[in-house]
Amino acid sequence: MSFTRLPLGQPIPARPHAVSCSLPTMQDVLGYEEKNPATMRHVGSAYPRFVVHPFARQLARHLAENRPELAGRTLWLTSSARMAEALIACLGDGVGAKRFEDGRVHGVSHPADAADVAQKAKVFLQNIGGFLSSREAEDELVARRVLPGAAPETLFAGNAAAEVRRCLQPAFPECAAADLLLANTGMNAMYAAYRASAELQAARGRTVWIQLGWLYRDTIAILQRFASKPDDYVYLRDPLDEEAITRIFQRFGARIAGVVSELPTNPLIQTPNLALLGRLCRQHGAHLLVDPSVASPYSVSVLPEADLVINSLTKYTASEGDIIAGLVAVNPAGRDAAALRARVAELLEPVYPRDLARLAAEIGETETVLATIQRNVAQVVGFLEQHPAVREVFWARHAASRENFARIARLPASAGGMLSFTLRVPMTPVYDALRLPKGPSFGMKTTLLCPFIYLAHFELATTPAGVAELAASRIDPELLRLCVGTEPAEEIIGALAEALAAGGRTSDVRCQTSEVRSLKPEA
Repeated sequence: MSFTRLPLGQPIPARPHAVSCSLPTMQDVLGYEEKNPATMRHVGSAYPRFVVHPFARQLARHLAENRPELAGRTLWLTSSARMAEALIACLGDGVGAKRFEDGRVHGVSHPADAADVAQKAKVFLQNIGGFLSSREAEDELVARRVLPGAAPETLFAGNAAAEVRRCLQPAFPECAAADLLLANTGMNAMYAAYRASAELQAARGRTVWIQLGWLYRDTIAILQRFASKPDDYVYLRDPLDEEAITRIFQRFGARIAGVVSELPTNPLIQTPNLALLGRLCRQHGAHLLVDPSVASPYSVSVLPEADLVINSLTKYTASEGDIIAGLVAVNPAGRDAAALRARVAELLEPVYPRDLARLAAEIGETETVLATIQRNVAQVVGFLEQHPAVREVFWARHAASRENFARIARLPASAGGMLSFTLRVPMTPVYDALRLPKGPSFGMKTTLLCPFIYLAHFELATTPAGVAELAASRIDPELLRLCVGTEPAEEIIGALAEALAAGGRTSDVRCQTSEVRSLKPEA
């Protein structure tokens, strides 16, 4: 059998730079989100933008022990000196924040008792991908003789950047190498693309940004954080409502700077009409920013209609699950291509060389890995759609936007690796019974399942107002997101069947998520 229950906090995969970690029960998910010490003592690492990597924490402790000015202060290690400056600007005056530099290491410190400042710093670095790379932290610890050596791993021996771009070429045949801009994280790629476009459009009096459908949480945060004013952020809930999309363009017209969309969206896997979006953006002088990370640009062709394509290279291209990186692909035939290319390149945080060498060692497998995953997805969907405990299954070929997806699919079998489903039975006993690996991230050889809304939007899943907001966007907080891996499809299906049967047998109301939710302490 491929699947055995993983203990709380085990890295997924079991490597030092893993991007996921095991959260085997809903009680663990709640403890992780609420930072319950009983849970967090088991969680050494998780997705690196959400939990500071152990190597970065160890390096910060080492620096604090050897730099007297850091006594009684919290130190955030950043990806660059420029990122440290951006964090200082975010925190503002009067909070005691100070720049930190020690050799190649940069960061910001502030008084350790300032919990609100710490939270603001963490969220800022999370939103725009500003944390120090785990491999860079490890190399610094080795250089400072804190660690005896870096963990062994396979690295590409030649020009890693050139190899990564060479392997990306089939996904972006329209692009030259100079159009493929690499970033340290997918969110930093999104941040750089948005800021480059927003600056260019603001000079023309265009400041309105349209969020098309429910997007990944940090993409939403970027749009809200950097909006010129609150009214310049426009959220169109239904990405499939073409009449509403057309009306939005008619209403805002020349004020529209751009549209940000995922194709498909996360977690409802909805695919808007890309040709319509491209046509409306061209007619109205707006930029179209598209993120195809859910399905992979190897599965869908989106660049011809977009100005900028943003992709998380953590997904599918880094299929071992031990790298975070991102990409901005510039459409060379798009409006403002030269200006966008130059400005995005200036704004991006570069990929740390060892991360890039690791990515280059893995990326050549992408098409093979994705083909296996997509074969599995079709079989898993077929099983779930027929199961009486499952209410609805969302995937790239869902009837609601199947035709839109088919227009951009590279192959008849293209579907990406993600699906989501809702249940007719209580979610918690099903989740707890599953032998599948359970944790954040997707696009790995390893199958991963998570209660996505609890992990990505905990404040919405656990409050009446939040649940109402989710309902307005037609999202069930108890939705389960399944990211299918390369294991045998029958074993994935077997694990699901076992858990769904357990959920159907459970009658103890104490297991219901609605009651688990009440364990959240009052504010």
